[in-house]
Amino acid sequence: MGSHARFSGLLGLTAVGVYLLVIVGATTTLTDAAASCTTWPACGGQLLPSLSEPLLVVAWGHRVVALIVGALVVASTVVAALGDAETRVRALLGVAAVTYLVQVGIGAVAATSGTPTMLSAIHLVVGVFIFGLVMLALSWTLETETATDEDWEALEQPEPIPEAATDRPPVPTAFVPRAKATALAYLRMTKPRLMWLLCLVAAAGMALGTTLGHPLTWETVALTLGGGVLSIGSSGTFNHVIERDVDRKMDRTADRPLAADLIPVSHALTFGAVLGVASLVLFASVNLLAAVLGLTAIVFYSVVYTVVLKPNFVSNTVIGGAAGALPALIGWAAVTGNLGVPGVLLAVVIFLWTPAHFYNLALAYKEDYARGGFPMLPVVEGEAPTRKHILWYIAATLVGASVLAVVSDLGLLYALTSATLGGVFLYFAVRLHYEQTEAAAFRAFHASNAYLGALLFAVVVDALVL
Repeated sequence: MGSHARFSGLLGLTAVGVYLLVIVGATTTLTDAAASCTTWPACGGQLLPSLSEPLLVVAWGHRVVALIVGALVVASTVVAALGDAETRVRALLGVAAVTYLVQVGIGAVAATSGTPTMLSAIHLVVGVFIFGLVMLALSWTLETETATDEDWEALEQPEPIPEAATDRPPVPTAFVPRAKATALAYLRMTKPRLMWLLCLVAAAGMALGTTLGHPLTWETVALTLGGGVLSIGSSGTFNHVIERDVDRKMDRTADRPLAADLIPVSHALTFGAVLGVASLVLFASVNLLAAVLGLTAIVFYSVVYTVVLKPNFVSNTVIGGAAGALPALIGWAAVTGNLGVPGVLLAVVIFLWTPAHFYNLALAYKEDYARGGFPMLPVVEGEAPTRKHILWYIAATLVGASVLAVVSDLGLLYALTSATLGGVFLYFAVRLHYEQTEAAAFRAFHASNAYLGALLFAVVVDALVL
């Protein structure tokens, strides 16, 4: 396994390198850094020019990265050809190596001809194509080396959790302990763990809106994030109400407030409705579009996802990603009053990230989901397809992030954050293929959170500060 793991590591490093090259290239184009170095391959005939100008650093750095990544592509291709890689993997890497030479030629022409817009677009598309080839080669390699026949089979119905585990926790009778337990129960129904990330999504949407010249006031920020917190709380509460019977069958959810009968259903419904109405009032104080999107988010998560998608379709996680993507549109709309391309693309990045993120959790809790009757991918189709889809959606997320960099006024911090944390996310996804443990799934899950959190923070800083 060691030699195969090293080859997979080389492919992963190559994929991250190609992605870094794509996103740094996009940054070079956006900042017009190429204008500071119009000769090729050296700048002004010097392999190491004076790097006193920031734009020259970007342009020269782009070429250095291109040289290193080219060596990685060649190394991957040679190792695959000389080793025991599958024919399809060798073919993919051969095409990637040839295409990379074409990419170098396009880059040289673009650099020496003033970087025409059409040529820059072709340069980006070819780079994304090479990245896709390397990621597909990595996916096929890991699939062949780590998946067994059992990994492609549906999960057998597990035994119900022991009766002792489903015993409802005792409800305190004394006033103070009861009040404390009740307050914590209401807080838990709002799913506070989701709030920080979804509020950061909305904040990134607002920050992007300022790149078009729209002002951002503290009042808008407070009303939008306040409405977001309340709408998340409303959606989470309705989710607890709808899934209370299923929660009793699952080990990790058997102690939820409604599953444990700590809070009456009627009280929870009233609580969720009050939070929902309050969130819409705050959103409407910003503008009508934000309120419409806020209502859409509540209905989509509470009804479309919880009632329709989650218990009935194996694609529930993929389509359900729209719920997490809506805060990006709400944040953008709060500042601009419309739905613009950058805001939509940020929502697309969140949408693509969601399966790569949640499939790790589905692997860790696959038996629990089977007990609850949820047709999650590892339950219905097996672990191997799930691990493969995690890689594919990581690739799609990174491509979406690079496109966002092209259409938005985002700089080098965003580029380096996406490439670095994307590489960390990819590393743990590769390790998941080899380790295939619950702990490995949780590490990949936390890496996905780190990637998106850092990326959104970089969006805010690049848009508002740098």
